[in-house]
Amino acid sequence: MQGGASPDGNLPPPPRVDPDQQAEPLDQQAIPVVIPSDARDRLARMRGGDGQRSLFTSDLSVNEFVLLREAGFAPLGMVVGSSIYHIGWQPMYASGYGYGLMGMGYSYEDQELEVLTQAKYNARELAMSRMEAEADALGADGVIGVRLDVGQYDWGQDLAEFIAIGTAVRSLDGKSHRTRFGKPFTSDLSGQDFRTLLQAGYRPQGLVLGVSVYAAYQNGMEFQMISGWGWSSTWNSQNREVQRFTQATYAARELAMGRMEREARELGAEGIVGMRIEMETRLSRSDAEFREALNDSHTMPAQVWRSFVADLYAVGMAVTPIRADHEIAPPQMAVFLDS
Repeated sequence: MQGGASPDGNLPPPPRVDPDQQAEPLDQQAIPVVIPSDARDRLARMRGGDGQRSLFTSDLSVNEFVLLREAGFAPLGMVVGSSIYHIGWQPMYASGYGYGLMGMGYSYEDQELEVLTQAKYNARELAMSRMEAEADALGADGVIGVRLDVGQYDWGQDLAEFIAIGTAVRSLDGKSHRTRFGKPFTSDLSGQDFRTLLQAGYRPQGLVLGVSVYAAYQNGMEFQMISGWGWSSTWNSQNREVQRFTQATYAARELAMGRMEREARELGAEGIVGMRIEMETRLSRSDAEFREALNDSHTMPAQVWRSFVADLYAVGMAVTPIRADHEIAPPQMAVFLDS
Protein backbone atom coordinates (compact mmCIF):
# COMPACT_ATOMS: atom_id res chain seq x y z
CA MET A 1 0.00 0.00 0.00
CA GLN A 2 1.29 3.43 -0.83
CA GLY A 3 0.02 6.91 -1.45
CA GLY A 4 -0.93 9.95 0.50
CA ALA A 5 2.38 11.77 0.06
CA SER A 6 2.52 15.51 -0.32
CA PRO A 7 3.49 16.93 -3.76
CA ASP A 8 7.13 17.19 -2.71
CA GLY A 9 7.20 13.48 -1.85
CA ASN A 10 7.29 13.90 1.92
CA LEU A 11 5.34 11.66 4.25
CA PRO A 12 2.04 13.15 5.43
CA PRO A 13 2.00 14.23 9.07
CA PRO A 14 1.12 11.34 11.40
CA PRO A 15 -2.35 11.43 12.90
CA ARG A 16 -2.72 12.59 16.49
CA VAL A 17 -4.57 9.76 18.15
CA ASP A 18 -6.03 9.53 21.63
CA PRO A 19 -5.70 5.82 22.46
CA ASP A 20 -8.80 6.04 24.67
CA GLN A 21 -11.01 7.57 21.97
CA GLN A 22 -10.02 5.75 18.78
CA ALA A 23 -12.65 3.59 17.09
CA GLU A 24 -10.12 1.04 15.87
CA PRO A 25 -6.42 0.23 16.37
CA LEU A 26 -4.18 2.79 14.69
CA ASP A 27 -2.34 0.21 12.60
CA GLN A 28 -5.71 -1.01 11.25
CA GLN A 29 -6.72 2.43 10.00
CA ALA A 30 -6.24 3.55 6.41
CA ILE A 31 -3.16 5.63 7.17
CA PRO A 32 -1.36 6.80 4.00
CA VAL A 33 1.97 4.96 3.79
CA VAL A 34 4.74 5.68 1.32
CA ILE A 35 7.06 2.74 0.70
CA PRO A 36 10.55 3.99 -0.28
CA SER A 37 11.53 3.28 -3.90
CA ASP A 38 14.35 0.90 -2.91
CA ALA A 39 11.95 -1.08 -0.73
CA ARG A 40 9.40 -1.23 -3.58
CA ASP A 41 12.09 -2.60 -5.90
CA ARG A 42 13.11 -5.21 -3.33
CA LEU A 43 9.52 -6.33 -2.80
CA ALA A 44 8.92 -6.51 -6.55
CA ARG A 45 11.98 -8.74 -7.03
CA MET A 46 10.78 -11.06 -4.28
CA ARG A 47 7.37 -11.39 -5.91
CA GLY A 48 8.97 -12.35 -9.24
CA GLY A 49 7.53 -11.82 -12.68
CA ASP A 50 8.96 -10.47 -15.93
CA GLY A 51 10.98 -13.65 -16.33
CA GLN A 52 12.28 -13.62 -12.75
CA ARG A 53 11.57 -16.33 -10.20
CA SER A 54 10.13 -15.36 -6.85
CA LEU A 55 12.54 -15.42 -3.91
CA PHE A 56 11.54 -15.25 -0.26
CA THR A 57 13.64 -14.07 2.67
CA SER A 58 12.93 -14.85 6.32
CA ASP A 59 14.49 -15.11 9.75
CA LEU A 60 12.81 -18.50 10.28
CA SER A 61 14.93 -21.41 11.42
CA VAL A 62 14.86 -24.62 9.39
CA ASN A 63 12.40 -26.18 11.86
CA GLU A 64 10.17 -23.12 11.76
CA PHE A 65 10.18 -23.07 7.97
CA VAL A 66 9.21 -26.76 7.74
CA LEU A 67 6.47 -26.44 10.37
CA LEU A 68 5.12 -23.30 8.73
CA ARG A 69 4.73 -25.18 5.42
CA GLU A 70 3.13 -28.09 7.26
CA ALA A 71 0.62 -25.64 8.76
CA GLY A 72 -0.36 -24.56 5.24
CA PHE A 73 1.52 -21.27 4.98
CA ALA A 74 4.46 -20.13 2.87
CA PRO A 75 6.95 -17.36 3.70
CA LEU A 76 7.04 -14.45 1.28
CA GLY A 77 9.76 -12.20 2.64
CA MET A 78 11.10 -10.10 5.48
CA VAL A 79 9.12 -6.90 5.98
CA VAL A 80 10.16 -3.84 7.97
CA GLY A 81 8.56 -0.69 9.29
CA SER A 82 10.28 2.21 10.99
CA SER A 83 9.40 5.52 12.62
CA ILE A 84 11.83 8.05 14.08
CA TYR A 85 9.81 10.14 16.49
CA HIS A 86 10.53 13.33 18.33
CA ILE A 87 9.26 13.10 21.90
CA GLY A 88 7.64 16.44 22.67
CA TRP A 89 7.68 18.53 25.84
CA GLN A 90 5.23 17.50 28.56
CA PRO A 91 3.83 20.26 30.80
CA MET A 92 3.48 19.48 34.51
CA TYR A 93 0.32 20.72 36.17
CA ALA A 94 0.09 22.01 39.74
CA SER A 95 -3.10 21.97 41.77
CA GLY A 96 -2.55 25.31 43.47
CA TYR A 97 -1.32 27.00 46.59
CA GLY A 98 -2.36 25.69 49.97
CA TYR A 99 -1.58 24.45 53.45
CA GLY A 100 -1.79 21.14 55.26
CA LEU A 101 0.36 18.16 56.12
CA MET A 102 2.72 18.77 53.22
CA GLY A 103 3.28 22.37 54.19
CA MET A 104 2.79 25.50 52.12
CA GLY A 105 3.45 25.65 48.39
CA TYR A 106 2.35 24.40 45.02
CA SER A 107 1.22 20.77 44.92
CA TYR A 108 1.82 18.76 41.76
CA GLU A 109 -0.89 16.26 40.92
CA ASP A 110 -0.03 12.69 39.96
CA GLN A 111 -1.04 12.34 36.32
CA GLU A 112 -0.58 10.51 33.05
CA LEU A 113 1.91 12.28 30.80
CA GLU A 114 -0.37 12.30 27.78
CA VAL A 115 2.13 13.91 25.38
CA LEU A 116 4.67 11.16 26.03
CA THR A 117 2.03 8.42 25.97
CA GLN A 118 0.67 9.56 22.60
CA ALA A 119 4.15 9.91 21.10
CA LYS A 120 5.18 6.38 22.03
CA TYR A 121 1.82 4.93 21.05
CA ASN A 122 1.77 6.63 17.64
CA ALA A 123 5.40 5.81 16.85
CA ARG A 124 4.99 2.08 17.53
CA GLU A 125 1.76 1.89 15.54
CA LEU A 126 3.19 3.85 12.60
CA ALA A 127 6.11 1.42 12.45
CA MET A 128 3.61 -1.47 12.49
CA SER A 129 1.54 0.16 9.72
CA ARG A 130 4.58 0.49 7.48
CA MET A 131 5.58 -3.12 8.08
CA GLU A 132 2.03 -4.20 7.21
CA ALA A 133 2.16 -2.05 4.04
CA GLU A 134 5.22 -4.03 2.87
CA ALA A 135 3.42 -7.29 3.67
CA ASP A 136 0.42 -6.01 1.71
CA ALA A 137 2.67 -5.30 -1.28
CA LEU A 138 3.78 -8.95 -1.19
CA GLY A 139 0.18 -10.16 -1.12
CA ALA A 140 0.59 -11.61 2.37
CA ASP A 141 -2.13 -12.79 4.72
CA GLY A 142 -0.09 -11.88 7.76
CA VAL A 143 3.27 -11.37 9.43
CA ILE A 144 4.74 -13.78 12.00
CA GLY A 145 7.71 -13.51 14.34
CA VAL A 146 7.16 -9.76 14.70
CA ARG A 147 9.73 -7.92 16.80
CA LEU A 148 9.25 -4.39 18.09
CA ASP A 149 12.50 -2.63 18.98
CA VAL A 150 13.27 0.88 20.18
CA GLY A 151 16.56 2.62 19.48
CA GLN A 152 17.91 5.81 21.06
CA TYR A 153 20.47 8.21 19.59
CA ASP A 154 23.30 10.00 21.40
CA TRP A 155 23.00 12.87 18.93
CA GLY A 156 19.24 13.24 19.48
CA GLN A 157 18.24 13.00 23.11
CA ASP A 158 14.56 13.59 22.29
CA LEU A 159 14.49 11.16 19.35
CA ALA A 160 13.59 7.48 19.35
CA GLU A 161 13.43 5.03 16.44
CA PHE A 162 10.70 2.40 16.61
CA ILE A 163 11.30 -0.61 14.35
CA ALA A 164 8.88 -3.42 13.50
CA ILE A 165 10.24 -6.44 11.59
CA GLY A 166 8.83 -9.87 10.78
CA THR A 167 8.26 -12.50 8.07
CA ALA A 168 5.29 -12.05 5.74
CA VAL A 169 3.37 -15.28 5.08
CA ARG A 170 0.54 -16.39 2.80
CA SER A 171 -1.97 -19.20 3.19
CA LEU A 172 -1.60 -22.01 0.66
CA ASP A 173 -5.33 -22.86 0.72
CA GLY A 174 -6.33 -19.59 -0.91
CA LYS A 175 -8.44 -18.46 2.05
CA SER A 176 -7.98 -14.99 3.41
CA HIS A 177 -6.67 -14.77 6.96
CA ARG A 178 -6.63 -10.99 7.15
CA THR A 179 -8.23 -8.94 9.89
CA ARG A 180 -11.76 -7.65 9.63
CA PHE A 181 -10.26 -4.31 8.58
CA GLY A 182 -8.64 -5.95 5.54
CA LYS A 183 -5.08 -5.69 6.91
CA PRO A 184 -2.55 -8.55 7.21
CA PHE A 185 -2.62 -10.10 10.68
CA THR A 186 0.45 -9.65 12.87
CA SER A 187 1.89 -12.14 15.33
CA ASP A 188 5.00 -12.38 17.47
CA LEU A 189 4.72 -16.19 17.56
CA SER A 190 7.56 -18.38 16.35
CA GLY A 191 6.92 -20.81 13.50
CA GLN A 192 6.41 -23.67 15.98
CA ASP A 193 3.95 -21.71 18.14
CA PHE A 194 2.09 -20.47 15.07
CA ARG A 195 1.56 -24.07 13.87
CA THR A 196 0.52 -25.18 17.37
CA LEU A 197 -2.04 -22.38 17.59
CA LEU A 198 -3.56 -23.34 14.23
CA GLN A 199 -3.69 -27.01 15.19
CA ALA A 200 -5.55 -26.07 18.36
CA GLY A 201 -8.23 -24.41 16.22
CA TYR A 202 -7.27 -20.77 16.73
CA ARG A 203 -5.78 -18.13 14.49
CA PRO A 204 -4.05 -14.84 15.27
CA GLN A 205 -5.91 -11.60 14.69
CA GLY A 206 -3.05 -9.25 15.42
CA LEU A 207 -0.65 -7.82 17.95
CA VAL A 208 -2.47 -5.49 20.31
CA LEU A 209 -0.67 -2.75 22.20
CA GLY A 210 -1.20 -0.53 25.20
CA VAL A 211 1.05 2.30 26.38
CA SER A 212 1.01 4.62 29.37
CA VAL A 213 3.56 7.03 30.82
CA TYR A 214 2.49 8.05 34.33
CA ALA A 215 4.12 10.45 36.77
CA ALA A 216 3.91 10.82 40.54
CA TYR A 217 5.41 13.74 42.45
CA GLN A 218 7.01 13.76 45.86
CA ASN A 219 8.01 16.83 47.84
CA GLY A 220 10.69 17.15 50.45
CA MET A 221 8.32 16.96 53.42
CA GLU A 222 6.88 13.64 52.28
CA PHE A 223 10.36 12.32 51.50
CA GLN A 224 11.55 13.18 55.00
CA MET A 225 8.56 11.46 56.58
CA ILE A 226 9.06 8.27 54.56
CA SER A 227 12.85 8.08 54.68
CA GLY A 228 13.11 9.12 58.32
CA TRP A 229 15.74 11.70 57.48
CA GLY A 230 15.50 14.38 60.14
CA TRP A 231 13.32 12.20 62.37
CA SER A 232 14.10 9.76 65.17
CA SER A 233 16.26 6.69 64.61
CA THR A 234 13.25 4.49 65.46
CA TRP A 235 11.23 6.05 62.64
CA ASN A 236 14.18 5.79 60.27
CA SER A 237 14.67 2.07 60.91
CA GLN A 238 11.19 1.06 59.74
CA ASN A 239 10.45 -0.31 56.26
CA ARG A 240 7.80 1.72 54.46
CA GLU A 241 5.92 1.49 51.21
CA VAL A 242 6.12 4.58 49.04
CA GLN A 243 2.42 4.49 48.26
CA ARG A 244 2.52 7.39 45.82
CA PHE A 245 4.99 5.55 43.56
CA THR A 246 3.13 2.24 43.95
CA GLN A 247 -0.12 3.86 42.85
CA ALA A 248 1.61 5.38 39.82
CA THR A 249 2.72 1.95 38.59
CA TYR A 250 -0.79 0.58 39.24
CA ALA A 251 -2.37 3.42 37.27
CA ALA A 252 0.05 3.03 34.33
CA ARG A 253 -0.53 -0.73 34.24
CA GLU A 254 -4.31 -0.43 34.24
CA LEU A 255 -4.33 2.24 31.53
CA ALA A 256 -1.98 0.26 29.25
CA MET A 257 -3.80 -3.05 29.78
CA GLY A 258 -7.18 -1.43 29.19
CA ARG A 259 -5.99 0.02 25.88
CA MET A 260 -4.55 -3.32 24.81
CA GLU A 261 -7.81 -5.09 25.64
CA ARG A 262 -9.80 -2.45 23.75
CA GLU A 263 -7.78 -3.13 20.60
CA ALA A 264 -8.43 -6.87 20.95
CA ARG A 265 -12.17 -6.27 21.19
CA GLU A 266 -12.08 -4.06 18.10
CA LEU A 267 -10.42 -6.90 16.20
CA GLY A 268 -13.22 -9.26 17.27
CA ALA A 269 -10.85 -11.48 19.28
CA GLU A 270 -11.89 -14.03 21.88
CA GLY A 271 -8.78 -13.50 24.00
CA ILE A 272 -5.13 -12.50 24.21
CA VAL A 273 -2.20 -14.91 24.48
CA GLY A 274 1.52 -14.37 24.99
CA MET A 275 0.86 -11.13 26.84
CA ARG A 276 3.80 -9.35 28.41
CA ILE A 277 4.32 -6.10 30.26
CA GLU A 278 7.53 -4.10 29.99
CA MET A 279 8.05 -1.25 32.43
CA GLU A 280 10.78 1.30 32.97
CA THR A 281 10.81 3.53 36.02
CA ARG A 282 12.94 6.53 36.74
CA LEU A 283 13.37 9.23 39.37
CA SER A 284 14.27 12.77 38.43
CA ARG A 285 16.49 12.88 41.54
CA SER A 286 18.05 10.05 43.49
CA ASP A 287 17.68 10.04 47.28
CA ALA A 288 21.18 11.47 47.65
CA GLU A 289 20.50 14.21 45.08
CA PHE A 290 17.16 15.02 46.72
CA ARG A 291 18.78 15.35 50.14
CA GLU A 292 21.40 17.66 48.67
CA ALA A 293 18.71 19.77 46.99
CA LEU A 294 16.83 20.04 50.29
CA ASN A 295 19.99 21.07 52.13
CA ASP A 296 20.77 23.71 49.53
CA SER A 297 17.21 25.01 49.27
CA HIS A 298 16.22 28.25 50.99
CA THR A 299 12.53 27.33 50.83
CA MET A 300 10.35 24.99 52.82
CA PRO A 301 10.83 21.22 52.10
CA ALA A 302 7.25 21.08 50.81
CA GLN A 303 8.28 23.36 47.93
CA VAL A 304 11.11 21.10 46.72
CA TRP A 305 9.94 18.33 44.38
CA ARG A 306 11.08 15.27 42.51
CA SER A 307 9.16 13.13 40.03
CA PHE A 308 8.75 9.37 39.62
CA VAL A 309 7.80 8.16 36.13
CA ALA A 310 6.45 4.72 35.22
CA ASP A 311 6.79 4.07 31.48
CA LEU A 312 4.73 0.97 30.73
CA TYR A 313 4.15 -1.00 27.54
CA ALA A 314 1.70 -3.93 27.29
CA VAL A 315 1.59 -6.19 24.24
CA GLY A 316 -0.12 -9.48 23.42
CA MET A 317 -1.58 -11.41 20.52
CA ALA A 318 -5.33 -11.37 19.96
CA VAL A 319 -6.73 -14.74 18.86
CA THR A 320 -10.08 -16.11 17.70
CA PRO A 321 -11.36 -19.67 17.06
CA ILE A 322 -11.22 -20.95 13.49
CA ARG A 323 -14.12 -23.35 14.01
CA ALA A 324 -16.67 -24.10 16.69
CA ASP A 325 -15.57 -27.71 17.26
CA HIS A 326 -11.91 -26.94 17.88
CA GLU A 327 -10.07 -29.28 20.22
CA ILE A 328 -6.67 -28.76 21.79
CA ALA A 329 -4.45 -31.78 21.20
CA PRO A 330 -2.98 -33.35 24.37
CA PRO A 331 0.74 -32.71 24.91
CA GLN A 332 3.16 -35.42 23.77
CA MET A 333 6.52 -36.39 25.20
CA ALA A 334 9.56 -35.55 23.09
CA VAL A 335 13.06 -36.99 23.57
CA PHE A 336 15.99 -34.99 22.19
CA LEU A 337 18.76 -37.20 20.78
CA ASP A 338 21.47 -34.57 20.49
CA SER A 339 24.01 -34.01 23.24
